[in-house]
Amino acid sequence: MNRKRKGLTYKDSGVDIDQADRFVESIKPLARLTARPEVMAGIGGFGALCRLPKRKFKDPILVSSTDGVGTKLKLAKLTERYEGLGIDLVGMNVNDILTLGAEPLFFLDYFAIGRIDQAMMLAVVKGVADGCKQAGCALIGGETAEMPGVYARGDFDLAGFCVGVVDRDRIIDGRKTQVGHTLIGVASSGIHSNGFSFVRRVLKNDFVRAHAEEILKPTKIYVKPILSLIAKEPIFSMAHITGGGFFENIPRVLPKGCGAKIHAGAWPIPRVFQWIKEKGGVQANEMYRTFNMGIGMVLVTPARRAGKVISHLAKFKEHAWVIGDIVKGEGVSIQ
Repeated sequence: MNRKRKGLTYKDSGVDIDQADRFVESIKPLARLTARPEVMAGIGGFGALCRLPKRKFKDPILVSSTDGVGTKLKLAKLTERYEGLGIDLVGMNVNDILTLGAEPLFFLDYFAIGRIDQAMMLAVVKGVADGCKQAGCALIGGETAEMPGVYARGDFDLAGFCVGVVDRDRIIDGRKTQVGHTLIGVASSGIHSNGFSFVRRVLKNDFVRAHAEEILKPTKIYVKPILSLIAKEPIFSMAHITGGGFFENIPRVLPKGCGAKIHAGAWPIPRVFQWIKEKGGVQANEMYRTFNMGIGMVLVTPARRAGKVISHLAKFKEHAWVIGDIVKGEGVSIQ
């Protein structure tokens, strides 16, 4: 008796299209929770549609950013804490475009994985939706790529893409920054999402598991308090303190001839950075070159407005301090 041999399927090669479709269906309600009036279609199509909010902006300029969460993924896997990664992913992107004064409009994510893990992936996307709600932007699409042979079972990577908008005459580009202006530091929630290759080298797995809540705190999203602030107070430069710490990020937003003098001890440094410094025997300059050291955003404002800036941020329960001054020269010094 001859039997028909079953033909090879895509699933046999490790890619389960049906499971991927079920995952997309499961996240559609999360995306709907983040919708803005400008969004014209839900997720699932070949592209997403979003109007420009022209009534709100006279001369709207689009601002975009793309970023990931780095090797923080490894420690999330170690501790099985995944939802914070989605917040990190949104935060790393929306905080970047915020430095130009832009309001985030929409966000897309890219999830690449060796084999679909519905529960873990849903936890991550719940975090993405939470981050989008915090930032006031819409989650309008993304891509789920099941890639056996590229990623081992249990391994995955995340990337995000954000588009925002700012009026041309409201762009914050650093040109008005002058010697004598004041640097305001706004508190971070912790390590945020950079420097984790260093963290993994210094902190042992058992220590990470014991202190996971503090080490893996999601990136703080500054959009709502700072958009409210810049509508009322003069902010001439903003730096998101991510990879490269103080030494690389602050000079990116300063005009030629302006440097930054940071006053060490002007703010309380969270203990997570003390752990890294002590357990790794890390020099102070290397800490400030790698991590945010408790300051997630740096704002430049006239000295006379510093108190008003700090008071305004306090209304949003954001801690902020005068951490330095703009000085003649180049680069950053910490004294």
